[in-house]
Amino acid sequence: MPADHSRSVAGVLLAAGASTRMGKNKLLFDLNGETVVRRAARACLAAGLDPVLAIVGHEGDRVSAELSDLPVRIVANPDFAVGIHTSLRAGIAAAPESAAAAVAVLADMPLVTGPMIAALISRYRDAGARLVISEYGHVSAPPTLYDRSLFPELVAADRGCGKKVVRRHRAEAIAVSWPVDLLADLDVPEDFERIRQGLAGGKTSCAATS
Repeated sequence: MPADHSRSVAGVLLAAGASTRMGKNKLLFDLNGETVVRRAARACLAAGLDPVLAIVGHEGDRVSAELSDLPVRIVANPDFAVGIHTSLRAGIAAAPESAAAAVAVLADMPLVTGPMIAALISRYRDAGARLVISEYGHVSAPPTLYDRSLFPELVAADRGCGKKVVRRHRAEAIAVSWPVDLLADLDVPEDFERIRQGLAGGKTSCAATS
């Protein structure tokens, strides 16, 4: 059980990918008036994550510039091309000693909101779990909260480290369930257009289902 749930919870915003399937850097796309990466960073800040560590790699200068006026700490990952696990490791390694836990957030999941992330933190502090996961129907996906006691496993693991830790500790985890339609990431242009239209039409909800 974590020693002190009154301590801060860090945010690890994974924003280093090369957007190969999109053809352009999807994190710099404008989504209803702000870039995708800025939207994700503001969700982390709204949830009370402290500090928010933005892990950058591909076009890191441009991505960092989008966050320059926000209280976000930039962490460069020179190994980003190897895989997203290197960014998670970099973020966890950069989390300060003052952080009791960290929440991993994918910058390309624009339907994840501050209240969703805050709900994970609340469950963590109320229940004393080492792991709090998000479930969309039968699918587990970020945001995911890892207690500090799991940091060594995240840093030591190889490809797929986050998922491996979740599988290994699934019996200890608390799951927060979200509507399936919130499980949406930006991989191809059609994804972006669908999400943009959905947000414009107010067709999304972040209420937990259980």
